[in-house]
Amino acid sequence: MVSGKREISNNEAEPKIRKKTRTKKLICWLFIDLLVAVVIFALLLHRPGRYDPADRDAVGLEDGQVSPYLTHELSPQFYNGAQRGEPFELVITQKGINEIVAGWGWPRMSEGIMLYAPAVVFSPGSVVLMGTANVKGVEFVVTIVLKPSIDERGLSNLPVAEVKVGAMNITPLAKMMAKKMYTQRLATMSVDTRSFYAKIAAALLNGEPFEPVFEVDRRKLRIEGIIVENEKLTAHLVPAS
Repeated sequence: MVSGKREISNNEAEPKIRKKTRTKKLICWLFIDLLVAVVIFALLLHRPGRYDPADRDAVGLEDGQVSPYLTHELSPQFYNGAQRGEPFELVITQKGINEIVAGWGWPRMSEGIMLYAPAVVFSPGSVVLMGTANVKGVEFVVTIVLKPSIDERGLSNLPVAEVKVGAMNITPLAKMMAKKMYTQRLATMSVDTRSFYAKIAAALLNGEPFEPVFEVDRRKLRIEGIIVENEKLTAHLVPAS
C-alpha cells in the first residue's frame, strides 16, 4: 500500500516538473530574444566615430548659395585644365567636397524617409558616403563605402563595397534592393542610358562598368586614373577623341 501511494505521488509531480521546465525554457528564450533585439537596435543606432557632417551655417552658406570652394577653387582648376588640351590632375579635398554637399539643400525626402546631414570621407582606396536617415522620428546613420577604380580596359568601376545602418552590415540586402530599384526605374521612366550621369547611376546601382568619358565646353575628357588618399581624391584626366 505504501508503495502504491508513492507511485501516485510521483506521477502527480511529473507534470508539474515538466511545466516548470517548459516555463523556465520559455523565459530563457524570451530573455535571449529580448537581448538580441536590444543588441540589434543598439547596432542600428550606432553613430560611427568618423561621421562628421559639415554644418551649412558654419560653412557660411545661405539658401541657394554655391560653395566658394566649388566656384573659386575646384571649377577653375577643372576648366583651366580642360582648356589646355593636355593631361592634368584634378584634386578634390575632403573638406571642400563636404562644403559643396552641405549646400545641396537638406533635408530631402525619399520614400517617406527624411535624409539630411550628409558627409563624405576619403580614405585610402575608398570613398565613404554617410548621412542621417530619419524613419518615423528614429535617426539612423547610413554608411556606403565605394571603391572607385579604372580597370585594365580603361573602364570605370564604382563598386559598392559595404552598406551599413549604424554598425549593422546590410550590404547583400542593399545591393539586391538597389538592382530592383534600378530595373524598375528603367521600366517606368524615360532615361538616356548614354548620359554620363546615367552611367554613374548604373555603376552604383547595378555594378555596370562604364567608359569614363565626358564633355565640357565641347572638349572631351577621359578619367584615366583615380587615387583616393586620406582626405583627398585625385583624378587624372586626359583629352579624349
